[in-house]
Amino acid sequence: MTHFWLRAESRTDEARTPLLPEGAAALIAAGHRISVETAPRRLLADDGFRAAGCDIVAEGSWPQAPRDAVILGLKELPEAETPLVHRHVMFGHAYKGQPGAAALLRRFRDGGGALLDMEYLTDAEGRRVAAFGYWAGYAGAAVALLALAAARDARPMAPLSAWSDRAAMTDAVAVALGSARPRVLVIGALGRVGRGAADLCEAVGLQVTGWDQAETAGGGPFPEVLAHEVFLNCILARPGTPVFVAAGDGDRPRALRVIGDIACDPDNSFSPIKVNRRVTSWAAPARRVHATPPLDVVAIDNLPSLLPRESSEDFAGQLLPHLIDFDSDPDRVWARARGCFDAAPG
Repeated sequence: MTHFWLRAESRTDEARTPLLPEGAAALIAAGHRISVETAPRRLLADDGFRAAGCDIVAEGSWPQAPRDAVILGLKELPEAETPLVHRHVMFGHAYKGQPGAAALLRRFRDGGGALLDMEYLTDAEGRRVAAFGYWAGYAGAAVALLALAAARDARPMAPLSAWSDRAAMTDAVAVALGSARPRVLVIGALGRVGRGAADLCEAVGLQVTGWDQAETAGGGPFPEVLAHEVFLNCILARPGTPVFVAAGDGDRPRALRVIGDIACDPDNSFSPIKVNRRVTSWAAPARRVHATPPLDVVAIDNLPSLLPRESSEDFAGQLLPHLIDFDSDPDRVWARARGCFDAAPG
C-alpha cells in the first residue's frame, strides 16, 4: 500500500487541501499510510487529521520523506535546484512551455522522481477525474464583476482575501454592483468553469450570454465579445483556439470594460486573450490594458483559493477514489499521468 505525504503549501494565499480528514480516514482504512505536514494556513487544523489516524509531521519536511512516499500537494513547489526523488501529485504547469517548466522537469529527471500532474488525471475518454473548475468559474466571475464596479467608480480595485463561503462572496458582489446590470458573455459555458461563472452571475441577478464550441467554430473575429461589458473566458488555450480579444481591440469601439480570463494561461502562445500576457494577483487583481475607455483584465491563477472550503470539499471528494485505488489503478488514471510525464521533453 502507498504512503501518502500531504505537504504544506508554500503560497501564503493558499488554504486549500486535496485531502480532508474523512478522506484520510478512508485511505487508512484501505491500508494506506498518511503523513500530514502541519500547515497553519490550511483551512483545516491538524487535529482532524490526527484524529483520523494520520502522522503529523513538520511543515516543509517532505524532502526527507521516505523515497517511496507519494508527495501530495496542490500548487508549485518552492523554487530550488535540488533533484526531486519522489513521485509528486500536484498541479505542475509543466507541459505547455510555461515559465520554469523546463527547470522543474529537470529536477525530476535528475532525482529519478516523477510528476503526476493533477491536470492530466483523466479517464479513458480524456475527461479529468478531479478539477476545481466550477469554483474557479464562480470566483472568477465574482472578481471580474468586482473589477467592473471599481472601474465604474474610478478607483483602484482593492486587494482580495478569501471568503468564508460562497454566500459571503455572492453578497459582496451584489453590494458592489448595486443596481447595475452589466451584460456578461461566458465562452465555455457548457464546461464546469463556465457553469460556475454563469451561476455566480445569475445569483446576483445578471443575464448571461453563454457560448461554447458551436458559437466559436467559425474562428472569429467575434464582434459580440466587444458588445458585452464583461467577457469571461472559460476556454483552455490549446492549438486551434480562436482569438476572442485581439491585440488591437482596445482601440476599437466597444462596450467591453473587463475581461475575466478565468482559464488563465496568458503566457501560452495559444491564449485567446491577446491584450494580456501576464497573470494578476490577489494583491493587484486587475490590470489596466487600455486607458480610454478603460479595459481591465483579471487573470488570477488560483481563483478557487478564494473559496477554500467549498473548493477543497469538492476536489478532495473527486480525487479520493483514485487515491484509494492508487496501487491497483483499475482505470489507469495514474498510468496515463505517468505517461504524460515520461513523454514530456527534457
